[in-house]
Amino acid sequence: GFLIQTSEMLRKICMRNLVRKYCRGLTAERKGQLQQKVVTSAVFSGKKEGYLESLSQPFLETRLKENDLNPKVLQLICGENIKYVTPVVKYDRNGFKARERLLVLTQSSAYVVEMAKIKQKIEYSTLKGISTSNLSDGIVVIHVPEDNKQKGDVILQCEHVFETVTKLCILANKQSVVKVVKGSLRFRVGSGKEGTMVFTVGPEPQVFKDKTGQLTVV
Repeated sequence: GFLIQTSEMLRKICMRNLVRKYCRGLTAERKGQLQQKVVTSAVFSGKKEGYLESLSQPFLETRLKENDLNPKVLQLICGENIKYVTPVVKYDRNGFKARERLLVLTQSSAYVVEMAKIKQKIEYSTLKGISTSNLSDGIVVIHVPEDNKQKGDVILQCEHVFETVTKLCILANKQSVVKVVKGSLRFRVGSGKEGTMVFTVGPEPQVFKDKTGQLTVV
């Protein structure tokens, strides 16, 4: 019994030393990757299709560099530390027309950018929620408060949905507001109105406005 206890103690000490050695050997970049992946796991594990496949894909620091942004945009967000930029498709709240945009995440706000214009700014302190579906689409809805500053919730399609949502909720420090929904979700159009988005499975991916006026994501 004494030998078994001693062996167990030595095993634990050895394991602790190995873990400590591994952690000390991690680069800052690798440590950052692991920290982000822990958040991704907490938000998406067992909830969204494609999560397991995403595990082996390292997150990039950003998809576009700061100097890829239009100088006018850089001037408008001057003083804010840009952390992440990625191309997105934004769907209009009325009519659901698809538009090529950039999502720019700074230390304090998210910006939806069109060329040289800032189309919408969401301060993290006001961010109400982030919604995605449980399917393999890249739709992300950023929910904003009902006030005169905001036009309504932001409907985006992101190629790297796990990466983008993880970056957003870490920067906003709002991991708990991310929801993975099944079937459908409601979003605010503006002026007190709401719209519905329906998620379904089909032979080919598509996003369209159906006969009932709902945004359908296949």
